[in-house]
Amino acid sequence: MKDNQYSAKYALIYTALTSVILLTPLFFYFIYMKNIHSIQNELLLKEKALVIIKAMQEYNPNEEYFEYPRFKTFQSGLYDEKFKPIFSLIDYKIKYFKKGYHLDGNDAYLIVKLPKNRYFGSQYLIIKNSLSFASVYEKVFLVLFSIVVLVFLLSLIFLQTFAKPFRRLNKTLDNFIKDSMHEINTPLSIINVNIDLYNRKYETNKYLQRMKAASKVLSNIYNDMDYLIKHERLSYETEEINLGAFLQERIEYFSEVARMKNIEIHTNIETSPLIYINPKQLQRVIDNTISNAIKYSYENSSIDVSLYIKEQKAHLSFRDYGVGIEKVEKIFSRYYRENSDKGGFGIGLNIVKSIIDKLNIDLKIDSTPKKGSEFLYIFPSTFHKEI
Repeated sequence: MKDNQYSAKYALIYTALTSVILLTPLFFYFIYMKNIHSIQNELLLKEKALVIIKAMQEYNPNEEYFEYPRFKTFQSGLYDEKFKPIFSLIDYKIKYFKKGYHLDGNDAYLIVKLPKNRYFGSQYLIIKNSLSFASVYEKVFLVLFSIVVLVFLLSLIFLQTFAKPFRRLNKTLDNFIKDSMHEINTPLSIINVNIDLYNRKYETNKYLQRMKAASKVLSNIYNDMDYLIKHERLSYETEEINLGAFLQERIEYFSEVARMKNIEIHTNIETSPLIYINPKQLQRVIDNTISNAIKYSYENSSIDVSLYIKEQKAHLSFRDYGVGIEKVEKIFSRYYRENSDKGGFGIGLNIVKSIIDKLNIDLKIDSTPKKGSEFLYIFPSTFHKEI
């Protein structure tokens, strides 16, 4: 994962956790703001009630009619002592006939007791409006949004600043590994070439055979490391490859490694389809599978490699008769080694998994501890044509 993606990911996680923690005080802030808004509305209702009472006080009985005050967003009415309407503009069913301020959902109303027999025989003045908390929600949302943005930006800045020394260290380590890989490749190639030249000139030497096998194991580890370093930066172009011939070549390459444990590799190539794939990626899949099969096979055993077409798809099978796998779900994790005595870095199958996932190649594993394992690769039908 790139550094920026890493920082953004954990900044989001930290922001989410912080936001959840802040929800509690924000909830109480929301309740407080609703209460404040309700109190302000109560004062507003009282203000309108005073306007109505003042208008009734100023009414002259000698006048022909009384013009009852009306408001755009408020409803009001006059009621007798049994709360029967004398005059009312309220189209709402009053639930609580008790002096004071009342809330019923988003409806708010104020009941004011009037002097007896003074205002048109009414005993109560009721004034009502609808209470909206939209402004409260808006304020709370703005506060929450501001907190989230601020925490995210501060987290991002903090994580990027905190990660700087690690980025420098990783860059130094990457450069060291790249230089080391380059330095290893040259002597490794010289060893392989000189062993081949010696074997051509003189009789076969079992010690040189062991050296040759060891150098091939080392070459496979080198190729894994090289792929791991470069695969994110390089684009792998596909080529038309004869899968049967390619497979046979890789088996020949590992034959000396297999002979070190007296393991025979049996091949059953029923067909040789042409597939469209990058040769380096295909090599990493086959090499790591054969290498693991040899590594975890018992001595004096065998490995069966089969290539056939089934349901218009190329099937490539590797079966060994060795220690088997106890935790199949973990073997593709990077640096995981089920048996540390066998050596390796635990990156081979992780590379295989990344390649087959990218290329939509199915993998089925059948393994029984102490009996062996089978790795079956099923290539998409679009990958090949038969020859």
